[in-house]
Amino acid sequence: MSKFFYPKLAATNIKNNRKTYLPYLLTCIGTVTMFYMISSLSLNSGLKNLRGGAIVAEVLNLGTVVTGIFAVIFLFYTNSFLMKRRKKEFGLFNILGMEKKHISRVVLCETIYIILISLTVGLLLGVLLDKLLYLGLLNMLKQEATFGFEFSATAFLNTILLFVGIFLLIFLNSLRQIHLSKPIELLRGGEIGEKEPKTKWIMTILGLACLGLGYYISVMIEDPIAALMFFFVAVILVIFGTYFLFTAGSIALLKALRKNKKYYYKTKHFVSVSGMIYRMKQNAVGLANICILSTCILVMISTTLSLFLGMGDIVDDMYPRQILVSSYRDSAQVDSEVYQWTKRILDENGISPKNEIHYTGYLNFAAIESGDTFSLDDSSYYLGASNQKIRNLLFFTLDDYNKITGQDQVLGDHEVLFAHNRDAYPNDQFTLFDTTYSIKENLDDFPAKGMMASNVASSYFIVVKDADVITSLCEQQAAVYGKNSSQVKDYYAFDIADTEQDAVPFYEILLDSRTENTPHQQINCRSVEREEGLSLYGGFFFIGIFLGLLFTMATILIIYYKQISEGYDDKYRFEIMQKVGMSHSEVKKSIHSQVLTVFFLPLVTAGIHILFAFPVITRILSCFNLTNITLFAVCTLICFLVFSVLYALVYSLTAKVYYKIVS
Repeated sequence: MSKFFYPKLAATNIKNNRKTYLPYLLTCIGTVTMFYMISSLSLNSGLKNLRGGAIVAEVLNLGTVVTGIFAVIFLFYTNSFLMKRRKKEFGLFNILGMEKKHISRVVLCETIYIILISLTVGLLLGVLLDKLLYLGLLNMLKQEATFGFEFSATAFLNTILLFVGIFLLIFLNSLRQIHLSKPIELLRGGEIGEKEPKTKWIMTILGLACLGLGYYISVMIEDPIAALMFFFVAVILVIFGTYFLFTAGSIALLKALRKNKKYYYKTKHFVSVSGMIYRMKQNAVGLANICILSTCILVMISTTLSLFLGMGDIVDDMYPRQILVSSYRDSAQVDSEVYQWTKRILDENGISPKNEIHYTGYLNFAAIESGDTFSLDDSSYYLGASNQKIRNLLFFTLDDYNKITGQDQVLGDHEVLFAHNRDAYPNDQFTLFDTTYSIKENLDDFPAKGMMASNVASSYFIVVKDADVITSLCEQQAAVYGKNSSQVKDYYAFDIADTEQDAVPFYEILLDSRTENTPHQQINCRSVEREEGLSLYGGFFFIGIFLGLLFTMATILIIYYKQISEGYDDKYRFEIMQKVGMSHSEVKKSIHSQVLTVFFLPLVTAGIHILFAFPVITRILSCFNLTNITLFAVCTLICFLVFSVLYALVYSLTAKVYYKIVS
């Protein structure tokens, strides 16, 4: 036998099976390209020169890991469709005298061809498109484009090692299936039908219970910290519930349609419903995968888009002035050194501050809310009690509040003014350290809300009578959390220029003026923080788009292979129906009925998942200070509509392929 026999036979097999191999090859090439690009981008030296580039690099590294894990799972999954179609061919080779070791050599040659084509074309495209992707990222981050070409040898080598490893594992899995199967099983591997499945009520009830519990967690949990903790629990429950319901619930749905005589006893419905019942066991997994991937795409893109578009408001809330300087000190009775220090540097540079906000000393610590009582313990300080209502309590003096707002409020002993940034406080008094304070007025707005914008816990802003109250609270808090945690904080914010960018030089002067005597000073510039925020949220949005495209490619391929696989399964059934008098027009109507009955079920279910996930996602986004629910709702709706159009387009194309096969 010629030594080139197996390579030639492998090449002929790929050519003859191009209808199934071509989409698989394109997917392998696309996955290689995307992995190289995201890996190369995370290692790009140009990120070091960007403000916030380290943040972008970390986000891109996370995207690289997710893309690599996805590549392993997805390529294994799609290869299973190929093996199903190829089993008959391998069985025929076996019966004609070819031993299983010879079939293994053919599969090895096919795998080598796929590796060479995928890596060669994928890496070439990745290298060519890498610069374009980098320029797109710079444009999104509003950074100046750089010229030149950069090649990442590390990303190149990592891509080769990852995908050679993936294809090697796929090859070993193919050998396992070939060697463990009998020739007759291989010959009929692509035609083995299913017995009519029984309606699995236990699995159906379990699926409904998982979905119900996941939806309940999403809708009922109001605390942002609890939402962060239980979000992934809800996700796991919904995933299991989706698989259970598609496996058992879809069979129950089809049997219910079969019992509906007005619907079932029509030509286009009779054939499709009866056929799908017998194949739903293998069909359901693919439909559940499409549903889960669709939900992931919609959640990723809508949330990252909302954060990216709402980033400006987030920064404005956190940094209400162009320059912010703050520092800790031991007591509210001590003069504010940070204010005097900043004033001196302003005077030295001949700058007059505008729109000043100065808190001479405020106190901030965490407490657990229980009814109308706030209690402290060591575990709440270290977030060990995160399943309870943890609140940030911020105390300000009445003099500071009146000076900043221009009001003339008066407070008696144990009287306070009260405001909140997220969750409203329902009572008209509260107890802290065995002292009860009455709330004279609930304020609709408070000038210091932005300073706690990035904290995951809700915050209460409390105006007390004078500095003596804050000093007393500081001492009592120190007894619980320790002396080092109990410090009063100065806060001085102001504008100095007509535009944000013009304030950056003075910000750098302040940074250079810091000494060892001011170790606790924190200096912020709104322009710089805006660039940092753009890097963070822009990086998340970039990864959201990137992974969204990757998952969309996976969804399209699963739909395509599902249609191809079902087309070959239905081919002989429709041939028999046409021989007994079924027209081509009736075949086409039956096909559309079959596809429409189940095809759009994953999209509808994904929409329901998004609807119930909306409350918990809005609470998680509030931890990033995105409280614009309307913005998130609009982004989610637009993403769903765009994805639905794409989904319908894929349906139209794959339905035509299905019809060509069966007719």
